[in-house]
Amino acid sequence: MKNIVLSIIVIIAVIIGCKTSIPENKLNIAFTSKSDSHVTGNATFLEKNGVVTFTANMSGLEPGVHAIHIHEKSDCSAADGSSAGGHWNPTFKKHGKWGVGEYHKGDIGNFTADANGNGTIKLTTSEWCIGCGDQTKDILGKGLIVHKGTDDYVSQPAGNAGARVACSAIIK
Repeated sequence: MKNIVLSIIVIIAVIIGCKTSIPENKLNIAFTSKSDSHVTGNATFLEKNGVVTFTANMSGLEPGVHAIHIHEKSDCSAADGSSAGGHWNPTFKKHGKWGVGEYHKGDIGNFTADANGNGTIKLTTSEWCIGCGDQTKDILGKGLIVHKGTDDYVSQPAGNAGARVACSAIIK
């Protein structure tokens, strides 16, 4: 009996020791100012157990509501951010509000900058991944754009949010 208990304990220890945990995948990126703005900041994408948590912190904004979207390309070379292309829309949906009806995978939404021009936004989703290779989910190789104005969630194809005031490439 003692040998059986000892064998069970050894088997459990081996199983626990060999258990592989799902690693976290983390990406930190920095914004550069565009369109003669002074907007700076950073964003973090953290993927764990198939869920990505996105957090962005910006400063130098005009107080009020601003839009932020994932765009097609990780190219921030143009002075106005236009080199990032249009909204990332791998599932060919209409532009809209995240989680309501149709929306692009890049339609993150609006956030508010306080009286000092500081703003933060956070989104958690299983609709994105970091480097998984699924073209309908993978955010790597895309661009992150902060807009001067508010996304109206209606105007096609991009919500009429105005100038691009900050850009970051979503790359490792």
